[in-house]
Amino acid sequence: MKDIKVTLVQYDLIWEQREKNYKKLNKIFDQIENHQDIILLPEMFSTGFTTNIEDFSENMDGPTVSWLRHQTMKYKSVIAGSFIFDDGSKCYNRLVWMQTDGKYHVYDKRHLFRFGNEHNYFSSGKQKHVFIVNDFRICPLICYDLRFPVWAKNTYTTGKFEYDILIYIANWPEARKHHWEILLKARAIENLAYVIGLNRIGEDGRKIKYSGNSMIVNPRGEIIGNFDDYEEGIKTITLSKNELTQYREKYNVGVDWDNFTIQ
Repeated sequence: MKDIKVTLVQYDLIWEQREKNYKKLNKIFDQIENHQDIILLPEMFSTGFTTNIEDFSENMDGPTVSWLRHQTMKYKSVIAGSFIFDDGSKCYNRLVWMQTDGKYHVYDKRHLFRFGNEHNYFSSGKQKHVFIVNDFRICPLICYDLRFPVWAKNTYTTGKFEYDILIYIANWPEARKHHWEILLKARAIENLAYVIGLNRIGEDGRKIKYSGNSMIVNPRGEIIGNFDDYEEGIKTITLSKNELTQYREKYNVGVDWDNFTIQ
């Protein structure tokens, strides 16, 4: 079984300044060693969490997707992050899963943060997705999705789990960092999966503070990698498929999970 190397990039986003964020990330990326399987960026990594769709919405041929494609092919790693996508009639908070061949998959955020008026500007995604890297099946979600365990629920059918790694990229405020840690641990334990939470740091244009607290949690609910408060930089961790499989075989509650359908 292959392991997987994941690099988390936690940094101080520059509010609504795409080019400055690209330039900052270019410098941070220079610190990343070669041969990472996945590089993760926060929610709305080029603008911060903004509802200014008139100035910052893009299509799939826009600057953010082009930047992602360039970086992915340069570093030979999958890179994932979200931006404001405009399909011509609706806008979505869209995660792009950019592959090393320049092709991509997308996930549109399901749960829109109404306390920040996100639901007034964006449309909700309808489907989650699972992508494969090495021997790992990976499900990426976005920020507020973390509060909805049914949407993230793993499944176990015919001896196989739907996913092995659950990812949340976020702009999660410091005021609720206690919730962030508890919910990430809960998602890992209840889904028998690794969970990765990647957040930003700094202060946005609305004076909301973000302390980061990005972390990787194993299926036991133990933090196996994390950033300090307001720490900027990268952290790389290798996740073991063998360790995950052994734990699942020892304590496979998946066989007793309830079956249900999400409407």
